[in-house]
Parts: sequence; structure tokens; C-alpha cells
Amino acid sequence: MVAAASVVAAMGTVAGMVSALDEGGGKDRARPKVTKSPTLEPLPAVPTPSASASSAEPSPVKSSASPVPKPKPKPATPRPKKPTADPSANSLYRHGDSQVIDWVRAHRGDPRRPLIESRIADRPAAVWFAEYAPGTITSRVRAVTSSAGSRVPVVVPYAIPDRDCGGASQGGAPDLAAYDAWIGKFAAGLGSGEVVVILEPDAIALSECLSAKQRTARYASLARAGRTLKAANPRARVYFDAGHSGWNAAAKQAGRLRAAGAASPASSDGIFTNVSNFHRTGDEAAYARKVLSALGGPPGLGAVIDTSRNGNGAPADGEWCDPAGRGLGPSPTLRTGEARIDAYLWIKLPGESDGCKGAPGTFTPGYAYDLARG
Repeated sequence: MVAAASVVAAMGTVAGMVSALDEGGGKDRARPKVTKSPTLEPLPAVPTPSASASSAEPSPVKSSASPVPKPKPKPATPRPKKPTADPSANSLYRHGDSQVIDWVRAHRGDPRRPLIESRIADRPAAVWFAEYAPGTITSRVRAVTSSAGSRVPVVVPYAIPDRDCGGASQGGAPDLAAYDAWIGKFAAGLGSGEVVVILEPDAIALSECLSAKQRTARYASLARAGRTLKAANPRARVYFDAGHSGWNAAAKQAGRLRAAGAASPASSDGIFTNVSNFHRTGDEAAYARKVLSALGGPPGLGAVIDTSRNGNGAPADGEWCDPAGRGLGPSPTLRTGEARIDAYLWIKLPGESDGCKGAPGTFTPGYAYDLARG
């Protein structure tokens, strides 16, 4: 699990995603929040709350792998999108409400602002939905997907029961029956346009805390979730949790993914890796291809990689909590030019702390500035 710090490990790192709370009156934003410090094993990071959505992203965990946060949505008129200078990001949706954007607006005179704004705030990132509040989840998801226009939003349902094995990103639905119903309501907000769904970070890679019977039940629920999401919107691209290259062996992870329905085109478009982690893009791409090869399924299955903080790779000492010397990875894009790699995404928003340079899940300008310079 040392390498497992995928979405879960990034929980302390809440910075990698936009989150959307399911409670009344939150905001959909790229900001995660954590309830407690991450453990030495990979755990999800929870994004901070926003007005139109609620979120919780996984934070990084100290394991053989690297670590991943939780926000709140608000059903308000979406703020206008700012143009990005990066052509590769033009087809991805940049949500206009996040902790980093709030900081940029409030600190126009800060000398760090131009770099943080151009290299982080202006880039598209994922929107997390981590709070279990079934009464408002449909409208909050719809607020994001309907605002995206011709661009592609990235949304993260993050409410599986026993989430993060009770770690820093603990929480989720009370049981799998409630989760199935919640996913149905989530799917109802997807609309009819293209959308990327990052289904439950760490739910598969981080499942050792469950009994064999509980794992089987969770995997069956995830398979149902994939089918529900794709049935609601045939243009939805659903990706399942593959951990990362420093965590489970490819064959082992592929077996778990197969049990969760990730090899079936009725449920899945492929896998995601490196959520809230730091492993280099090349290593993740090689690992993803090995997992896909072992997984089987149609040749069209692909992978997406979280590149939000992997520009300098993972620390040699395995440090996962806001480690020094890290840098931004490849910009978010749906055109990677790499075989079977469908996208590079910023699932964890850079600058949101894992809990060492700032409170877990909060935007920390010093950390963001270091990443932007790295």
C-alpha cells in the first residue's frame, strides 16, 4: 500500500480535484478537504467544499506507492470560464469556482499571483462530489455538466461506503444499497454531452480493509455504477480505479478491476491511475498498459493519468505529504498522442495541501507557488 497513494493518498493533498458537496447550497469547485491526517498507507484525499457541489478528494499515503481530497457546490449561475493559453486544454472544461481561483481574485497584488494564476488557476481540473446528500446530488452534477457547453467536464463520484478504509478521507454512503441509489441520482445529472467520470478513487486499489465478502459486494456495486452511468448518458466515459505504478502489481490490480466490471464496455471505458500521486507520466503509462493487457476486454479500453503533481516524479524517500521538490506535470489534455492513454487530467488540484504545508485540503499559496516553479 505504500505505493498505493492514488486518489486516497491524495486526500491530505486535497489539491488535485474540484469537489462538489451533496448538501444544500454548496459550490462545485476544485478544492478538497480532509477530516484528519492521512496514514502511512494510501488514502483518498477529500476536496474542500464549494457552493454548488460537495467534494472530498483522496490524499497521498506513505506506502510503496504514492498518495490523494472534498468541496461543496452551490447552485448559482456559473462564473465565466477564463481562456487558457494552453491549446491542449481547450476541449476540457475549466470550472470557474475553486479555492485557487478564489485566492487569485483576492490577492491581485501578491507577487506569486501571476505564476499561480497562469500555471494552475487557468487550467481545467476535476470536480469532486464527495458528500452523501442524495437530495441534491442530481442538481449539483447537472450544474457542472450543463455549464460545460462544448467542453468536456471531469467529475468524480466519491461516496462509496467505507471509503478510504476509515482513513483521512473516510465517509461515504451508509451502505451499498444507499450508494446504488445515490449513483442513480448522480447519473441523472450527467446530461447528454461528453463527460469523463473518475469512478471512486481508491475504491479498488485500497480494499484490503474489507473482508472477501465485502470486497465482492463492493466490486458488484461498482459494476452496477458503471452500467448506470453509461446507460444514463451513452457519451459518458467511465474510468475505474487502477491505483498507480508504485502500488499493486498489474496482474493483481487487473483481477480486481475485472471483478468490478472494468473489462465490460457496458460499464467501463478503461482505468485511471496516479490520483493525488507523484509517479512520472511515463511510468504510469507503462503500468496502465500492463493493467489493460492483463484486464482483457475490448481493445478500445484506455487509461487516464493524473498528472497534476508528477512533473519531478515521486520522492525517493516515499514522502507523500506535500513533499518538497515536486512540480506540475503535463497539462490536462484529451489528446496525449500515447497508445491507449486517453487523457492526462488534473484530478487533484495542485496547491491544495496534504496536511503538512497547510490544513488538509486547503489551498496553500506557498505550496502552489513551489509546484508552479518546479
